[in-house]
Amino acid sequence: MKLNPYVLPLGAVLIWSANAVVCKLAASVLDPAAIAFFRWLIAGLLLTPFMLRPVWRQRRLVLACLPKLMVLGVLGMVLYQCLAYVAAQTTSATNMGLLAAMMPLMAVGLSVLWLGEAPTRGALFGGILSLLGLVLLLSQGHPSALLSQGIARGDVLMLIACLAYAAYGVLLKRWNLPLARWPSLFMQIWCANVLLFGYYLYRGAPPVSAAGVPLVLFAAIAASVLAPMLWMIGLARLGPCCTTALMNLMPVFTVAIAVLWLGESLQLSHLLGGAVVLAGVVLAQAWKRPLLRPRPSDLIDTFCYNSGDARR
Repeated sequence: MKLNPYVLPLGAVLIWSANAVVCKLAASVLDPAAIAFFRWLIAGLLLTPFMLRPVWRQRRLVLACLPKLMVLGVLGMVLYQCLAYVAAQTTSATNMGLLAAMMPLMAVGLSVLWLGEAPTRGALFGGILSLLGLVLLLSQGHPSALLSQGIARGDVLMLIACLAYAAYGVLLKRWNLPLARWPSLFMQIWCANVLLFGYYLYRGAPPVSAAGVPLVLFAAIAASVLAPMLWMIGLARLGPCCTTALMNLMPVFTVAIAVLWLGESLQLSHLLGGAVVLAGVVLAQAWKRPLLRPRPSDLIDTFCYNSGDARR
């Protein structure tokens, strides 16, 4: 029997959702530097036998792209992961999952700034809607409390982590590296490992406890190798639009796992804030009408340019 093409990418989303809960579990038994370093070290070692030959064949491209691969590794695997592990010490897995829903919207904003993409009405109104949901979530349903109490440190760190990962996705699109996906990911991992090793030594080389071993292995094998594999198969079968839309389910899965596995309480502010944030993200993704109408001169230039392409 053939698997439904949605099963594998949904499996990836489920694994990544569970990994947010693993972050919270690790906060009490592992130093953030230990799980971040050993997670990507093990993932890199597992991929090495399969990636050495492809990387060697593309070694000139790899060397040319090395500075960009380093930046991507810093954003996606050093900053995002380390900040998330530190954030888990002072915020709930439920909050982490719901705050991660802001990443697509952050990516839209960065795309306008860095890629020159035209802002859309969905991005504007969806952004406003998501910010309102974020206020409801962070204030636990009492927006005035933010003025007197501020935002929890863990929530701030998680928002910065999400911004780093949004920047990772936008730069990946902007640079469009001439490397296949797996060699690119493999080199990003090893670039990240160099910096993570320094961070691990700076923290005094903290040990991995017996209780932390299963958490490190889940993060290294399931979240860092298996989930990307399932996701890439999904991209090949469904295309980027349908596959990326499934990421909107990650906050839902994360909250459900946190409630069932960790026993975290689900408050009305979580439901309302999370629903409003997700509604804003979906609106930004679905409503693609440009915010400003193109000028007649722009339309003429575009027509002439396209006509010239057709003649060539």
